[in-house]
Amino acid sequence: MTPYSHDEPGWLGAHNPGTAGSDPALPGLAKRETRGMLLGLAGVAIFSLTLPFTRLAVAGLDPVFVAMGRALAAALLALCWLQWKRAPLPTRAQLPTLAAVTIGCVIGFPLLTSIAMRTLPASHGAVLVGILPLATALCSAMRGHERPSPGFWVMAAAGSALVIGFALRQGDGGLHGADLAVLAAVLLAALGYAEGGRLSQSMGGEQVIAWALVLSLPVALPATAWLLWRDWSMVAAAPASSWLGFGYVSVFSMFIGFFFWYRGMAVGGVARVGQVQLVQPGLTLLGAALILNETLHIEHILFTFAVIAVVGAGKRMKVGR
Repeated sequence: MTPYSHDEPGWLGAHNPGTAGSDPALPGLAKRETRGMLLGLAGVAIFSLTLPFTRLAVAGLDPVFVAMGRALAAALLALCWLQWKRAPLPTRAQLPTLAAVTIGCVIGFPLLTSIAMRTLPASHGAVLVGILPLATALCSAMRGHERPSPGFWVMAAAGSALVIGFALRQGDGGLHGADLAVLAAVLLAALGYAEGGRLSQSMGGEQVIAWALVLSLPVALPATAWLLWRDWSMVAAAPASSWLGFGYVSVFSMFIGFFFWYRGMAVGGVARVGQVQLVQPGLTLLGAALILNETLHIEHILFTFAVIAVVGAGKRMKVGR
């Protein structure tokens, strides 16, 4: 089995993450970080519609069925992609990291957010998910993969404080019961993002999410089959809008979006590219307004511009790799 080469063209082109400890002022590294952030932004744009489409899906389908079914559907796509690419099997050393991606991004986040979207508006959940960049950087730093500078942490904390304050304002100074599920989902996703982003540097982002999806099959397949048998009448009576939401989170949120996201983190670094997710709440708010007809206030727009400003400031801060 041949390990993934940094110079080998992948689905999104070749990349070279550079030498650890390189001076971030070097033009080559700066270009890679910019490219990584653009790839990450494409992934974030796809992920930003996850909560609105999840809310559509759970309006007519059981939340656990949505979570397990989307993992199963995406895993089948991943198997086809792996066969097409003739991808090598992961090594034994890569399996623990892939398992972390499976638990965090394939099972944990979808399951908890599907449950939360039964009672929370997508716009409210969006601002809570806004703390993902800080949580991702924290997981990466705790695992020793990257060394963000104090200035970076200040910008990350400022952005997270901004979205949490907005969430409290939307909730009249308090958090809903389902907020705990969303926050737990954020922590699991942050672990999966940090571990998957690191593994993408040697394995390739496409293979990371594809194998993580395959690892979910022992859980997703029997769970989906049992829920389908138990709730067949509900599944058969589900409106077309619920299936539209299910289709989006299965194909785009669970599969295609990760191709961009993990490749972006492999090129630009986990902590830095993770900050691009600070724009996700604003994009999700816009998606909730367009898809679910949830009210979009002027403060939503101002909030989005404020978060973008924080991302721009954070990009200038040093992150040791």
